[in-house]
Amino acid sequence: MTWHEWEQLKKSATERIQLDSAGSGGGLPEDGIVVHRDDLGAVGSEAFRLHTELKAKADLAGMGADKHGDSSTAQAAAALKRNGFALAAALDKTLRTWSVQVKTVMQACANISNHLDYSLKLHDQEDKKIAADLRGKDGLTVPASRLNEYFK
Repeated sequence: MTWHEWEQLKKSATERIQLDSAGSGGGLPEDGIVVHRDDLGAVGSEAFRLHTELKAKADLAGMGADKHGDSSTAQAAAALKRNGFALAAALDKTLRTWSVQVKTVMQACANISNHLDYSLKLHDQEDKKIAADLRGKDGLTVPASRLNEYFK
């Protein structure tokens, strides 16, 4: 790749990001995109917390309170059915739909949490590699976040 191609790719990426962020009212920071590890950690922690709370508190089939493992909603649907209420079938269908949707959200939360954990570890490894290879005029390591200064 030539230097000119590299510059074109950077310009194109910056324009796409500006277009993407324009709708949200945001813009690019002066030095480019900045993501702080604390931000990633907070999002990952919230995703994990939501997953844990949904698992513990969502009234899902099979996660219930009685000796057969039926949730309170499943128990209510069974009681309605035993007593001949037509509502039993609708409640049971609602519970199945709810269970699928909550489990989907739980899976998404687990993926977000796991991916951010992985991303943080990967970025730490990359920063260490770059720091080992990149040294300033004084011989000290240069943080990866300052690389942009060398391309101006």
